[in-house]
Amino acid sequence: MLSLKDIKKDYVVGDSTVSALKGVSIDFRENEFVSILGPSGCGKTTLLNIIGGLDRYTSGDLNINGKSTKDFKDCDWDSYRNHSIGFVFQSYNLIPHQTVLSNVELALTLSGVSKSERRERAVKALEQVGLGDQLHKKPNQMSGGQMQRVAIARALVNEPDILLADEPTGALDTETSVQIMELLKSISKDKLIIMVTHNPELAMKYSSRIIKLLDGKVIDDSDPLDKNVVEPIKKPEKEPTKADKKAAKKERKKLKTSMNFLTALSLSRNNLMTKKARTLLTSFAGSIGIIGIALILSISNGVQLYIDQVQSDTLSSYPLQITKTTASIGEIMNTMAKNHEDSANHDKDKVYSQNAMGEMINTLMEETKVNNLEKFKKYLDDNSDLKDLTSDVQYTYATTLNVFTESDSGVMQVNPSTLLEDMGYMSSTQMEAMSMSGSMGGMGTDVWSEMIDNEELIDKQYDVIAGRLPEKYNEVVLVVDKNNEINDYVLYSLGLLDPSSLNGIVRRAMAGEDISVDSEQHVYTYDELLDLKFKVVPTPYLYKKKDGVWEDMTGDESYMKKAVANGTEISVVGILRPDEDASSASISGAIGYRHDLMTYLIDEVDNSEIVKEQIANPDIDVFTGLKFKTDENAADTDSSSETVSDSTADTESKADKTADNSDTDKKAGLVAGDSSMEIPEGMTEEQYKALMEQSGASDTGELADMGMNAMGSMDMSAIQGGDMSSLTETQKKYIASLSDEQLELMKQMLKEQSDTNADQLANSGKYSTSNYDNNMKTLGYSVVEDPDSINIYPVDFASKEKIIDIIDDYNDSVGEEDKIEYTDYVGLMMSSITSIINAIGYVLIAFVAISLVVSSIMIGIITYISVLERTKEIGILRSIGASKRDISRVFNAETVIVGFVAGALGIIISYLLTIPINMIIAHLTDVPIRASIPVSAAVVLIAISVCLTLIAGLFPSRVAAKKDPVIALRTE
Repeated sequence: MLSLKDIKKDYVVGDSTVSALKGVSIDFRENEFVSILGPSGCGKTTLLNIIGGLDRYTSGDLNINGKSTKDFKDCDWDSYRNHSIGFVFQSYNLIPHQTVLSNVELALTLSGVSKSERRERAVKALEQVGLGDQLHKKPNQMSGGQMQRVAIARALVNEPDILLADEPTGALDTETSVQIMELLKSISKDKLIIMVTHNPELAMKYSSRIIKLLDGKVIDDSDPLDKNVVEPIKKPEKEPTKADKKAAKKERKKLKTSMNFLTALSLSRNNLMTKKARTLLTSFAGSIGIIGIALILSISNGVQLYIDQVQSDTLSSYPLQITKTTASIGEIMNTMAKNHEDSANHDKDKVYSQNAMGEMINTLMEETKVNNLEKFKKYLDDNSDLKDLTSDVQYTYATTLNVFTESDSGVMQVNPSTLLEDMGYMSSTQMEAMSMSGSMGGMGTDVWSEMIDNEELIDKQYDVIAGRLPEKYNEVVLVVDKNNEINDYVLYSLGLLDPSSLNGIVRRAMAGEDISVDSEQHVYTYDELLDLKFKVVPTPYLYKKKDGVWEDMTGDESYMKKAVANGTEISVVGILRPDEDASSASISGAIGYRHDLMTYLIDEVDNSEIVKEQIANPDIDVFTGLKFKTDENAADTDSSSETVSDSTADTESKADKTADNSDTDKKAGLVAGDSSMEIPEGMTEEQYKALMEQSGASDTGELADMGMNAMGSMDMSAIQGGDMSSLTETQKKYIASLSDEQLELMKQMLKEQSDTNADQLANSGKYSTSNYDNNMKTLGYSVVEDPDSINIYPVDFASKEKIIDIIDDYNDSVGEEDKIEYTDYVGLMMSSITSIINAIGYVLIAFVAISLVVSSIMIGIITYISVLERTKEIGILRSIGASKRDISRVFNAETVIVGFVAGALGIIISYLLTIPINMIIAHLTDVPIRASIPVSAAVVLIAISVCLTLIAGLFPSRVAAKKDPVIALRTE
């Protein structure tokens, strides 16, 4: 079974070599009790360690079951110790932080035995040695004899073929020694027991064979194998086949020992629990770096969440806008800058003009283009990636949203708002420009605006303080500010305050007249505001067909009352207030309506009679009945225009002309205050006199002179536009002296004169001054597939860049005529801020990471100290078959535990520290930044802590794995 052939063992000590064994040859039976006697230093323990595979022989051969061990690898020796050898040591060599049961189970764990079988066999082995009732005690709670019994149970639990006992009674009293020897003798009936002892009496009494050693040689063997057994003639061994080699390899793999990581964790955890204070301090030291990084990440995360919110809110107000007619502002600026940088080709002896305006106009004309939004809309609708990148894609149309309110005094137009024009603040052209500015994210004049089609974003930006969000096309919400207030401009525009009290107020103020504005703070209940009703009237319904043409009926009060009464009723169903933490709002007006209201309006317009008629007759102006001017009739128009005035003079009715001139003269005289003028029709003498008294002139002649002088050189367009900055002081004084009725008459005269001039320019009524596209735009005609503009609301700046890439991809795939120009109102306004904050965060993390690395190195040092402390445990584990890799795994498990505790401790402390940090931030600033550690970041930081400590522990664990088990077992 076991045979030693000329075993020699040499130790190199410095420059000399010491021979511990000098050619030992011994054959052992399968079951016998062999005692090896000899003085100290004779080689007894060395021989025992070589037999047990803890030490390697220098030369010779150790045969196990007829198999040579010359070619054994480390894994083969580990398997041999685990499955074939059981060690019993003089000093017991139990692992102190493990229970009795765990100590016995350990060898089975390396063998890969299941937990249930492991427990069953360990309990049986302990019962066999009389310790069935001591399973859960620690070794330090037991007597020496009991600990030696545990060691024997551990040696027997794996059912080895050989039991090696090194001075098993050396540390025991006589009585206990006898008990142990009796136990070993009973075991020798089934196993080979080889015992090294200094007690010849015990050896003679209990051993079946005694071998004596002296100076590394066998000097006596009481019962050698060759005396009683005739060796059979060995047949020559056959060359192993491939099948034999495969089977042998499979068997070796099956017997291969391996400690799973959970076992390693359990061993290390129990060891660390014996040093709780040191483990806790070590973990806290390791957590300092984690705390620093976690706090930086928490603040950075709070700032990033705030920036993300600002981005989302800002981008909901300033989208990427693509209009039908657009100009690339960037290209214009680049072109102008390039032209400005060009060197001058003249001397510098004089001052020369620079053609900046001409270059600007030329550049503007070159860079202005018409976008094919119909084709681009189809491309966007088909793009599946766009949904994840945007809060909403909003399509706007040229269809005007005409909103009115009804009252006892009549109807009032709410949208588009005419309040500023009525006040005399700006002209209708300026009002239109302001409305366009509002649609592009600026400050517009209209209080109605389309809501973004993203309820989640609206929920983040607004609190519903009354009612609910609109669910139908004819439902809207009213938006108040953060103080539950509504601007009085909105109140006047919506008719909640009387807008007529502001008529002409700007003109009167500029003239120095004392004016008063309602400054009382009005209060409205939620129910009052939720009771508000409006009427929407499509633009075509503001026209009526008369004598074959369509006439604008907005000036007909009775018609407008009827049209508004038949309009679509709009109800206010909710009141919204911006969230306190919202940095921007997506609803630009005070009234927010759904996109499907515009869709409904487009359908109404498209199905109206006047629009159908205009579509059916694209060459005829439905408003005048005249043909549109085309390229074919342009030549005829040019030739006939030369005789317009003559033909007009011959064909016009003189009576009509005289009547028209008479009426105009009457109005002019009234405006000028001419007393000789006849009172115009429709005005009583009392009204006329009241106007004369209001003028402030001493008599009508004085007023006439003042009026005629003032009107002689007056810029009449200033009167129409409401901008009187170009007027002289005399003209301003004169205008201020006029009543509202006189001023209205003057505007009417100017309008009539302008219309007359326009009619004359229309080739005596032969062709319409308008065209088909203008008429359709006037009527609000739109096609859903062909929007007037597209507003793309990115989720954040990163998404915006991806959307720009999508637009660029589209431009690359189409011809030059279909390329899209867009306007980015926000640009890089906040993306640069994000980059700066990220850079600062990275720099701070880099500094704090240094402390993390330092703490990891410290943990590595602590682990190395642990290796020194657990050296004997290393020897014990190796003696029961643990491999070098298993030893490394044990200490790696220890660093993993320390790293995990350090990381978890750091995260817990950081979470606690964010409470006072948030209190400080809230006290020092109004910015809603809340430091918080993301769960993912916490997990990553713990993982980093584990990884760094694991890396730091690689060197100590490698040192532990390389330790000589024989030397390790001698360590105290």
